[in-house]
Amino acid sequence: METVEITIQSAWPLWRKIAFRFFFIFLTLTISPWTWLDSIPGVGYVTQYYYSFMDWAVNAANKHFFHVREVLVPLNGSGDTSYGWAQLWLILSVSFMGCIIWSSVDFKRGNYSSSDYWLRVVVRYYIIIIALSYGIIKLFALQMTFPNLSQLATPLGDFLPMRLSWLFIGYSKPYEIFSGALEVLAALLLLNRKTITFGLIVATAVFLNIMVLNLCYDIPVKIFSMQIVFYCFFLLANDSKRLFRFFILNKGTTEDTSYNFAFSKRWMRITKIIFKSIFVVLILILPFYDTWEMSKEHDNEPVSQIVKQGVYDVTLFVLNKDTIPLSMADTLRWKDVIFDKGDLGSVNCRDTVFRQRYHRGYFIYSVNAAEHKIDIQKNQGDKDLIFSLHYTIIDTNTMFVRTKIRTDSIQMKFVRSNRKFQLTEKQFHWLSESNR
Repeated sequence: METVEITIQSAWPLWRKIAFRFFFIFLTLTISPWTWLDSIPGVGYVTQYYYSFMDWAVNAANKHFFHVREVLVPLNGSGDTSYGWAQLWLILSVSFMGCIIWSSVDFKRGNYSSSDYWLRVVVRYYIIIIALSYGIIKLFALQMTFPNLSQLATPLGDFLPMRLSWLFIGYSKPYEIFSGALEVLAALLLLNRKTITFGLIVATAVFLNIMVLNLCYDIPVKIFSMQIVFYCFFLLANDSKRLFRFFILNKGTTEDTSYNFAFSKRWMRITKIIFKSIFVVLILILPFYDTWEMSKEHDNEPVSQIVKQGVYDVTLFVLNKDTIPLSMADTLRWKDVIFDKGDLGSVNCRDTVFRQRYHRGYFIYSVNAAEHKIDIQKNQGDKDLIFSLHYTIIDTNTMFVRTKIRTDSIQMKFVRSNRKFQLTEKQFHWLSESNR
């Protein structure tokens, strides 16, 4: 049997018992610790029934009670979809009703000290997982990357607030690394029970800042970021008296022993060390190594020697043998085209054959030097091409291309622009004689 040292209170006040029951259900459902094991072979076969049941429950509850949207949009790149909000309302409702039922059948219990201990352990390790997953990728400046040419060529006013915030952070690699280092620091402090309180203070500050960014810049991770901050406050509440004495009353305080535990048998202590070591390897060491390898690939992306990266002005545009003059009012005539790193490109036109974002058409390209053509796809991983640009190189900065889009035959002349973007200079001045 495992022996756990926990500060046991003879009896909790009624309000605390009721609050614990509600938070136990709410935190267990939102964190879903059983899903942490999905990567283990065979576990996904079991948890798929949980996902199916949750999906049915969310849609049924929305249909009969919540009415967030008539048809729910599943979670995707956004965590704030109508499904996400309906799921949150469902979990809150279940937690409230579960608390009432639990309180009515278990009203004689004096406290939940043991369950409270294990709940706080689960919440703490979940915060560690989240802090490391986001912190490590920021350490290598891969979550928010430096603006590419297409983004630099887009007028500032065309960006949505989220993309503006992404570019703001991605512009400064040191700032992003600093942000990631704080998240990793919080996780490392939370791993050791002697530094849990300090780790929670760091984690709360870090995630509170992220939550405010998400709310103020309309970043669609609002629900998730608010939950993480709530988890931090939940754990800090356990230390509220000690923190009040130290920070407000400026008095000394006793050691927090609520996380102290001991194992009575040697094999239990060994098992604890093994499981914690596995956790550190899977959540810290392996992700750090994988992200490091990813960063090397990102820094060493191959550059096409045939089609040079840059902004190309479309100085000639012939549509079905008719030369179309440059006009800002013409949304289909190509005005400029950009070939960037990572096989990313965009064109200044509103043709829906491309993936439209911020008044530009985005695409993925690959150069087939043997056949003198540039294959264009709408999205990464698409099997089918939108079209191919058959090119003829005139000189290092000029090429003629011809293609067929839908039923239209198009010929164009690309001239590489010498346009410079000041942001790419990454300026920094200790001494500034004027306000730039």
